[in-house]
Amino acid sequence: MPFRLLVTLGLLCALLPLHHGAPGPEGTAPDPAHYRERVKAMFYHAYDSYLENAFPYDELRPLTCDGHDTWGSFSLTLIDALDTLLILGNVSEFQRVVEVLQDNVDFDIDVNASVFETNIRVVGGLLSAHLLSKKAGVEVEAGWPCSGPLLRMAEEAARKLLPAFQTPTGMPYGTVNLLHGVNPGETPVTCTAGIGTFIVEFATLSSLTGDPVFEDVARVALTRLWESRSDIGLVGNHIDVLTGKWVAQDSGIGAGVDSYFEYLVKGAILLQDKKLMAMFLEYNKAIRNYTRFDDWYLWVQMYKGTVSMPVFQSLEAYWPGLQSLIGDIDNAMRTFLNYYTVWKQFGGLPEFYNIPQGYTVEKREGYPLRPELIESAMYLYRATGDPTLLELGRDAVESIEKISKVECGFATVSVSTGPRVEKCLPLLLKSLWNVSTEGTFEMYTCLYFTRIKDLRDHKLDNRMESFFLAETVKYLYLLFDPANFIHNNGSTFDAVITPYGECILGAGGYIFNTEAHPIDPAALHCCRRLKEEQWEVEDLMREFYSLKRKRSRFQKKTMSSGPWQPPTGPGSLSSPENQDQVREKKPAKQKIPLLSCPSQPFTSKLALLGQVFLDSS
Repeated sequence: MPFRLLVTLGLLCALLPLHHGAPGPEGTAPDPAHYRERVKAMFYHAYDSYLENAFPYDELRPLTCDGHDTWGSFSLTLIDALDTLLILGNVSEFQRVVEVLQDNVDFDIDVNASVFETNIRVVGGLLSAHLLSKKAGVEVEAGWPCSGPLLRMAEEAARKLLPAFQTPTGMPYGTVNLLHGVNPGETPVTCTAGIGTFIVEFATLSSLTGDPVFEDVARVALTRLWESRSDIGLVGNHIDVLTGKWVAQDSGIGAGVDSYFEYLVKGAILLQDKKLMAMFLEYNKAIRNYTRFDDWYLWVQMYKGTVSMPVFQSLEAYWPGLQSLIGDIDNAMRTFLNYYTVWKQFGGLPEFYNIPQGYTVEKREGYPLRPELIESAMYLYRATGDPTLLELGRDAVESIEKISKVECGFATVSVSTGPRVEKCLPLLLKSLWNVSTEGTFEMYTCLYFTRIKDLRDHKLDNRMESFFLAETVKYLYLLFDPANFIHNNGSTFDAVITPYGECILGAGGYIFNTEAHPIDPAALHCCRRLKEEQWEVEDLMREFYSLKRKRSRFQKKTMSSGPWQPPTGPGSLSSPENQDQVREKKPAKQKIPLLSCPSQPFTSKLALLGQVFLDSS
């Protein structure tokens, strides 16, 4: 019996993580300054490799040291990395790349492009760079941020996507030809995220350009998804945009759905839109009721709520960060720690992880250098200051450098699997019931080499996705750089004069799109035509009152030369039936200048911004 217990303990030891993180004193938080420099070095190793070996192609192939087009031939990595350059403090390279993009990027090409990816990477990247241009020392044109070359590029790219939204439901196709529109044979099946991930970029674009079409189509798509949810409040994975019928009915928070929920929250914050937040909170109730188990989130059937896939996907690791945005910190930390245990087990997040078995899913063991868990760590560290979150950042730096760094950048990790752990279980049972040295050795050998094959024999794919520089490195750097301008608490800002009046930029509160491109919410108020419309109305009113005064002087002259009687015919203002209306419409004596507003108390101004202080301070 003791020997069997020893065997069982041996099994548990064999299943313990082989990755223990970076060496260092136990119980001490990583040094932010040290890892900040490490992250910066990672960025330039990847960025310089792209420029030297892959530009003007979309992405770098790090194993063969060349490039290839992946999402549309946009020099995508350069667009995706642009705002990261500024966050790292490289103003001169930011300025150079802005000129390069203007000279080299053309959207009038015969290419089939992903509507979703083009929006989040290209439109989002250009909008963010446009809004950060002044901070980067770029000489901006008159009227900025309401005009500028990067804004015009973003608008051109977005207009190429608009034909995809011309469907009976208003939900977009997944792919569009940039020159010809939607191909006649294009599949109408689109994933949920591919429909609901536009409001951040498109509303920003509408606000800056004054053209409402972008925000309008994004809102219609969001509304149609909301109307398509099941009776228990869940949405599926893929839907037919022509008929509105669900094609894939698995419901969860991960791949194919993820950024839809993300954009309901971020769109609500960006636009101060209560309806979008109400939608998310309703979804959040259903998600908790049907998909949450012990702070894990499973996949369920959208109409019944029955479990369909008890797996965790690496893309789901954004969820704790999203929870932090709505203030649900305790639940966010518990879920984050679950996900972090998976990271520590494998030295990275496998694409799929079977929760009951505690192991990877076959053919889904790879790690394409995704940012989601690091993203959540950054958000939660800002909210809590918990040093455990810095430990995740340290582990990420050490793992990525150890596993995926090659001569030309960083390569996606694709683990080649050997025998599965399950194949060792019969040997375990045999050793428990028929104790022998030979059987026990056979069982241990199977477990050991399965672990080595799965977790240590990493095979690298010949790809470095653009999001590595846009998201993974950026979130890592911001995690270790609490003084970065992105984290501004409002203590500094820039006052900018626009054609529509003065506005404040750079005061903080940036909203990251799902590709980690920061958008300044204040910019949306800089270019709205309200000021211009007010000036036009004021001019008309001045002209009207000027004419009224002249007419009044004329009437006085007329009355002084003889008795004057106002017209009394039907319909005239002085007719008996209209006298009461005239009395009601007669304005009270004005005590304030025309078309101006009395100064609001400080607390009222805060209330308009969504925050209220009840005391006298």
